[in-house]
Amino acid sequence: PARQAPAQPAPVQPAPVRPQVLAKPPVRKLARDLDVDLGSVTPTGPGGIVTREDVVARASEASAHKLATYPGDDAPWLAQGTVSDGGRQTRVPVKSVRKRTAEAMVASAFSAPHVTVFHTLDITKTMKLVARLREDREFADVRVTPLLIAAKAVLTAVRRHPEINASWDDAAQEIVYKHYVNLGIAAATPRGLVVPNIKDAHTLGLKDLALGISELTATARAGRTTPMDMSDGTITITNVGVFGIDTGTPILNPGEAAILAFGAIRQQPWVHKGKIKPRHVTQLALSFDHRLVDGALGAKFLSDVAAVLAEPAQGLVWG
Repeated sequence: PARQAPAQPAPVQPAPVRPQVLAKPPVRKLARDLDVDLGSVTPTGPGGIVTREDVVARASEASAHKLATYPGDDAPWLAQGTVSDGGRQTRVPVKSVRKRTAEAMVASAFSAPHVTVFHTLDITKTMKLVARLREDREFADVRVTPLLIAAKAVLTAVRRHPEINASWDDAAQEIVYKHYVNLGIAAATPRGLVVPNIKDAHTLGLKDLALGISELTATARAGRTTPMDMSDGTITITNVGVFGIDTGTPILNPGEAAILAFGAIRQQPWVHKGKIKPRHVTQLALSFDHRLVDGALGAKFLSDVAAVLAEPAQGLVWG
């Protein structure tokens, strides 16, 4: 038989050669002191040499950004953290308000079957009412916003559909219907999201409701909200519109059956009385616990909230 030719050895690939970095000894020492890899520096000196300015600029690019603190915040959350070597990360223990909020949201999201329904509507009449109330001497000492009318609309809808004002007691396997409304208003604060509530909001007139909302939000922003302020809520509004957001699918506050997201109010073309006109339009989103609220109840409730926002006088008709 013919003899086989010996196998040829595979060619040896030369090891990659790192381009030589041109830098003077003082510049190399500066790079070591600042923990900068000279290979990552873009040289600007003559002949492609790395200068001291190049090293300092690269160190600045790689350094950690200083995170924001907030005026009046006596214990910024960042102050609790540990900065990593090189300053590129800060690890902050999860505790206090942020920890409680995270635990509550996880428990709610994975224990209550969420369903969300949406409604887009013309609230031009609500905006006119807000403007009128701002000129009214009775409301001179309170801040009047569309959120006030939305809160009143929710209270009116709860009166018409009281079965939405409930909670699920898993331990007792009972549905608990509340004969009072502690209206939660979600508030963003430097320490995280809090949801204090206005106790017995169903008993308040429009001015007292406005005072309650103003006091609640001011207390939350100042970081003085207490656990009692956040306890025993029955239904919640989250005003995502203040951030320019149109709508969302909010997570239920634990122990509640429904939460309403109130979106941004925008002027846009709208068919009004058979003609296209610029109108104030917003979007509402209602998330609810499907164990307690079926689709028909959720839709009727949201429709009633929208009806009052579209025509505030309807709230007087429904009482």
